[in-house]
Amino acid sequence: MPPYAEFVCEAYRFDLETGALSLHYKFDDALRFEERIVFPRVDRTLSAVEDEALERIFRMLLLACGVSYYKAYAPDRIRCTAFPVDPATAAFFTEFYVKGLGEYAWRNAVNLAGRVHIVTDAVESASAVQVELPRRTCVPVGGGKDSIVTVECLKQAGEPLVLFSLGNAAPIDATIRQSGLPFIRVTRSLDRRLLELNAAGALNGHVPITGILSMIVLACAIIVGFDAIAMSNEHSASQPTVGDVNHQYSKSFDFEQGVRRYLEAHVATGITYFSFLRPLSEVAIARRFARQDAYLPVFMSCNTAFRQAPERRSTNWCCDCPKCRFVFLALAPFIDKPRLVATFGRDMLNDPSQMEGFAELCGLRAHKPFECVGEIEESATTLRHLQDMAAWRDAPVVRALAPQVHGGDFAALFALRGPHMVPERYLAMLDACG
Repeated sequence: MPPYAEFVCEAYRFDLETGALSLHYKFDDALRFEERIVFPRVDRTLSAVEDEALERIFRMLLLACGVSYYKAYAPDRIRCTAFPVDPATAAFFTEFYVKGLGEYAWRNAVNLAGRVHIVTDAVESASAVQVELPRRTCVPVGGGKDSIVTVECLKQAGEPLVLFSLGNAAPIDATIRQSGLPFIRVTRSLDRRLLELNAAGALNGHVPITGILSMIVLACAIIVGFDAIAMSNEHSASQPTVGDVNHQYSKSFDFEQGVRRYLEAHVATGITYFSFLRPLSEVAIARRFARQDAYLPVFMSCNTAFRQAPERRSTNWCCDCPKCRFVFLALAPFIDKPRLVATFGRDMLNDPSQMEGFAELCGLRAHKPFECVGEIEESATTLRHLQDMAAWRDAPVVRALAPQVHGGDFAALFALRGPHMVPERYLAMLDACG
């Protein structure tokens, strides 16, 4: 049994002068936490309806950010004392906790589906308010190829843009500078006590960070003023990693649908939330990224660049993790080999020690890595395609694995895929930069 009976989302406070949102949590009455999210200062006058919408998004954030603390002990009961929780809110966040912590539960052998119980109050679910926000699209930037493709496609179409970053990791800052576009920066500070508990052996694991980021961007829509949020989550993010567990749950179409339904029914209409790249495979995105020559020296997807502690962050691709391998593989058909090797600092396909990692990506092991990587079929299909390219056919990894993998038609990777929720006018922009 967990050492605590309940996890409590206790309170939240927003300081209009500093832009700081403080979120308060506790286990029983014994162990308390405070998290801080610092937004840009509100420099426009919010209407009463916008104030109400912002308040509702802050409530979403209190419940969403709680996953980071809840997972330390995962008690059966989650209670909110900051505001009454209606049945629709309890249902949405029960799914957010269970599916968003799916990898954590799998690794720690915790049955969250039978454990998470969010206490509901005797209140009706609120209807959404209607907000009227300035016509502008916000693109969250992660420093990798995907958000760069979204930014450049929308910029090419003449769409008014503002970029968003959570924190100040070097690849994100470099991408924003290269874009030349205006941006918003928000910082999120976890309670240090949580890090101490993790170091001491409390349960730990992956959280649905993209879901939390999405709700932070929703708050920015009100605070800063924009009416559309274009995420850069691709088709493959919906594929489970093992069984029904998806490392990328909060990047999935399932989550996108869920947050859209909840937002439009119970929070606010007038904000469009969608993933611009949902109709594309990772390889189709890689082909589009390969045309963005100016970004090649600055982009990075390797997790070592995004560690929580700034002093532990790397400024180079580690070239020894699933993300490095997958991005290298996805770009290999489209970027000149010497340039690609110079970008990463190593030719991973020429390194026999990488064999096991590439085999995992291509479905030759029990399951694909718990990482933000493409579908097994597209990895296998791309590796098979490299067998037909003079620059890559003799690479040890290609030579050894290509005959073993079960790939499909490489050309089929570039077809638009469903389902998706991309509005028609954005689909035209996506098509125009194809």
